[in-house]
Parts: sequence; structure tokens; C-alpha cells
Amino acid sequence: MKAPAAWTVRGAAGLLTGAALGHTLWHGVDEPGAALAFATLITVGELARRDRRDPLGRHPAPLGSAGSLAYALLGQNAGQSTQHGVLQTVAVVVAAVLAGIVPHIARGRGPALDHLSRRVLTVAFAAACFQPLHNSGRLEQWVGQGPYLVGFLLLLLGLTALCDAVLAAALAGARTGRPYGPVLRDELRAQLGVGSAICATGVVMALGTAVAGLWALPVFSVPLLLTQLSFHRITAIRTTYRQTITSLARATEIAGCTRPGHSRRVAALSCAVGRELGLSERELTVLEYAALMHDIGQLSLVDPVPDGATAGLPGAEARRIAELGGEVARQTGVPAEVAVVVERQADPYREQPTAARIVRTVNAYDDLVGGSRHPGGSLAALERLRLGTGHDYQPEVVECLARVLARGGRGRVVPVPPG
Repeated sequence: MKAPAAWTVRGAAGLLTGAALGHTLWHGVDEPGAALAFATLITVGELARRDRRDPLGRHPAPLGSAGSLAYALLGQNAGQSTQHGVLQTVAVVVAAVLAGIVPHIARGRGPALDHLSRRVLTVAFAAACFQPLHNSGRLEQWVGQGPYLVGFLLLLLGLTALCDAVLAAALAGARTGRPYGPVLRDELRAQLGVGSAICATGVVMALGTAVAGLWALPVFSVPLLLTQLSFHRITAIRTTYRQTITSLARATEIAGCTRPGHSRRVAALSCAVGRELGLSERELTVLEYAALMHDIGQLSLVDPVPDGATAGLPGAEARRIAELGGEVARQTGVPAEVAVVVERQADPYREQPTAARIVRTVNAYDDLVGGSRHPGGSLAALERLRLGTGHDYQPEVVECLARVLARGGRGRVVPVPPG
């Protein structure tokens, strides 16, 4: 169900691109000066794009996105009415994006097809809502050129942002298998970040060009470029933070307290289960950090647990290790909710937060599969977990784990962006 939806989005974007390029080549380019100026702006924005999707704002090329929206909403150039239409808007945006991503493709880091499909359909939606009304003169009759026009543009940008979030959620759901509702909620939340700055810049560019001409484009690009630079630095800091936590989690392996790769396996599988349960990205980040650090309390033990397997320990001993781990986690400066998950993973599951229930179940599974008590492998380990659903493991989490494993999720490591 999800894969056909993704192919529908990609197919629609491909057909629209073909129609736009064919129409523009056949009829020529209206107002070539304006088209060239906006194409140059979009190309520069794509050249400055991030190689990876920005976990903070979801827009790897904010300047290019803002320029695309501005061209879709362009009604006048220095007081002169424009008539470029919807298909030319799409053609110019596609050509500029393709020109801007060539260096990224040459480095093997080009944007995914989903990113291009979203850009095409989002710009086409904005242009289809604005250009026909403007070109026919009805927009000026209805709202004029004053504050009502600004209000109309803001309303249109809100609808465009909603369209983009819906498309992004459909594509992300097909790519990751996560439920659509939580993915859409994450995408809508992301629109409030750098997405709002992109929309505001797009409106200001369109209105500024209408009054001052094409000289307004470089002037209004500067604030968004500075914002993009700030987001890049924040992302780099958070990436370093995540790497620090991952390195700290490996201390238990280096000290011989846990088996090699245990914390990374638990973190990857916990995130997969969390996605299956529909957790938000913020909750997934907390879950990943807690899963990486869930055994950190074993560093405080005089006598290490055999193979680091805490699943079979008596309740009092497991709680003591968990409390020690929570104390160590707090001293590292991780968010408070991460330390809470670490210190409560040995509690009865009905008293635990959702993340602690997931970490406890996945940790027990990895301990059981890695030990010698269940030579039958994952099926025997899952059956052992099901027998413990009365007190130790939440039944819904165990069944989600079974579904993830049935899809081959154990070996698939999907990093969660820090948030």
C-alpha cells in the first residue's frame, strides 16, 4: 500500500516535469531575464545544499526552495506584470535544480529522487494556485495589491507547506515502513523550523521583486543563507554529541562487560521497534541514546555479569545496575529523559515509560540470542519473551519486535537524526 503511493508521487512528478519541459521548449521562455535570475538563484541554492537531509529543518537546500517558491508566486517585476505561467515555472525550477546538483552527483552524493519529486509537485501546487488567478486578472480584482495580497500569499504558503508535508510523509512512510500518522506529525513539526523561514523568504522575494525588480533577490537571500549556516553548525555539534555517546557506550565492550556490538545492535533494533510503534523522531532520539547507554551501569560493578547478559539477573540486582547506569548517564550531560529510561529499564513494564519498555525487551532478546541458553535462536528467544509478558515485557512491544525481525530488521541499522 505504501510503495504504490510513493511510485504515484514519483510518477506524477515525472509526468509533470516532462510536460513542463516540452511546453517550454515548444513555446519558448516568457520574460527570459526573470527566468534566468531565478534559475541562477535556485542553482546557487542547490550548490550550497547539504549532502544529507537536515534533521532540524528537513530542507537540505533552503535557498533553492525559497527561490522556487518565489518564482511560483511572482506576479510583477519592478511594477510590470509577469505572465510566465505554471508549466514554465516548473520547467525553470527543474532545470535549475538539475544544474545545481551536478557537482553533488559527481561526488556520489546527489539528492534522492524523492527530494526532486517533492520539489516539483510542491512548486507546481503553489504556481497552480497563484499563476492562473494572477494571469487572468481575477486575483487583483479580488484582493488588490495591498495587505490582502500579503494575506493571500501567506495562506497559500500555508497550504503549500501542508502539501509538502503530506508528500514527504507519504514518501518517508514508504521508505521506512513507519505508520503514516506519526511521520506526518514529524513533517508538520519540521515545517515550523526552517520551513517557516523558507516560506517567509519566498514571499518577501516575490513581493520585493514586484517593487524593486530582480535586484531584490540577492538582498533577501542573505538572511536565509545566514540561517542555513547556523543550522549547519548546530547539526555538526549534535552529530559530534551523538558520536560521543556512541563512543561512551562502547566503553562497556572495551572493558569486557558486554559482548562486542551489543549496544549498537540494541540501539538499531530498538529504533526499528520504536518506528513500528509510531514514535516521533524526538522520542526515537531519546530511545536511541538510552539504548546505547543502557548497560553503562555495569562499569561500576566489581564482578562483571557473565557475557554482560542482564536479562537473567535477579530483579534487585538488575535494578541496582539500572540505577547506577542512570546516575552515570546524568553525569555525561545527556537529556534527563534519557537517564530516566536507563535507570527504569529493570522496573515492571507497567511502571516504565515506552522507551524503557522497548530497551528492556530488545536488550533481553539480544542477550538470549547471544547466549547459550537458546540454541534455537530468535524463535526460542521470542517465545521466552512472550512467556515474560505478564510482568517483565509489554506484549505489544514483543509483537512489534517479532514483526521487525520477520522483515529482517535485526541487521538493518538506520541512524536516527539528533533532535
